[in-house]
Order: sequence, then structure tokens, then C-alpha cells
Amino acid sequence: MQQGKFITFEGIDGAGKTTQIDALEHWLEKQGIEVVRTREPGGTPLGEKIRAMLLADDMSVTAETLLFFASRAEHIERVVVPALERGAWVLSDRFTDATYAYQVGGKNYDPAKVEALESLVQGALQPFKTVLFDLSPDIAAQRLAKARAADRFEAESREFFRRVREAYLDRAQRCARRFFILDASLEPQAITDALLQEAQSWI
Repeated sequence: MQQGKFITFEGIDGAGKTTQIDALEHWLEKQGIEVVRTREPGGTPLGEKIRAMLLADDMSVTAETLLFFASRAEHIERVVVPALERGAWVLSDRFTDATYAYQVGGKNYDPAKVEALESLVQGALQPFKTVLFDLSPDIAAQRLAKARAADRFEAESREFFRRVREAYLDRAQRCARRFFILDASLEPQAITDALLQEAQSWI
């Protein structure tokens, strides 16, 4: 059986990832591909409990980073790897690039510690492709203000999100073959068209 593909989706809060993951999921299913849709933090019963803490409870950046990787370890073992082994495509809303962007970029956490945790938890596992929804913090803030009450991360300053965005773009430059960057300021249909055109090359 052919190994599945692991596709991750990244971007600052308010970038509109959910709508586009929906579109890709439906398109892949029309191609006869089994799709497993998941998210981080979360994706498992334990992971969702950790997610609730991360989004609501004040904590140190070290505790925060460790909890992200605890959720990720469970997610990889119980969801991601089993799905890939049976040939499914895994679509994950966020993965380790988010830790580099939010904790390292946004909160100045030591990247060497994240690299050590990444090695411990993931081993050789890396996404096949990472779709980065690039958006200015100003536009993201306008969108979030209309959407819902902000969680602990969404309530961060625009300067914080500027650092997060820069960290994402730096990751995309360092891992250029893995990343596909979309301009998230475009109309949703234009973004969908660009995403699906790119996805044809993945099959």
C-alpha cells in the first residue's frame, strides 16, 4: 500500500485556514483519497484537554511549549502515523512550525530546546507539504474582531503577531521545498483556486 501524505497548514490567527482546508479536503475526497482531518493542539481526546488549557490558562512559555509537544506526541502516535501507514492523507491545522513561529518567534523561546523536543517527539517525521497562509497582523486583527471572543493567543498584541509572521516566513525560506505560501489577503475563491492548482502536483 502506498504511504499517505502529511499536509500541514500554518499562519497567524485570522488567516482563514479553516475555509481552505475544507476545500482541499472535499477536492481530495473527490479524487478517491481517504482524508484524515485533524488539528494541533488537539486531534485526540488527551490533546483536546491540553488544547483547552493552552488556550485559556496563563502559564510560562516553557510549560506552554512542553504541553504543545505532549499533545503532539499523542497526536503523532494515535492519529498521524496510523493514517499515513494505511495510505490516508492527513490534513493538520498546525504542527511544529507553529511552535517555532509562536513560541520561538513570538515569545523568544530558545530554538535549541524546541529542536530537541522536535527530535524526541517526531524522529524523522516531517510534513510532505506545509501551506503557509501569509497575512499582515493588521488584517488578521480586523478579521478576528468580527469573528469571536479572543482566546489567550488571539489576544496577543500586533507586535507579537508581527514577530510570529516573520518567524513563519523565515521557516518558509529555510525549508523552501516543503512550504507553499499563499497570500491570505486575497478573496477566498482566489485562494482556493491557487491551493487546488498546487495540490494537483502532490498526487
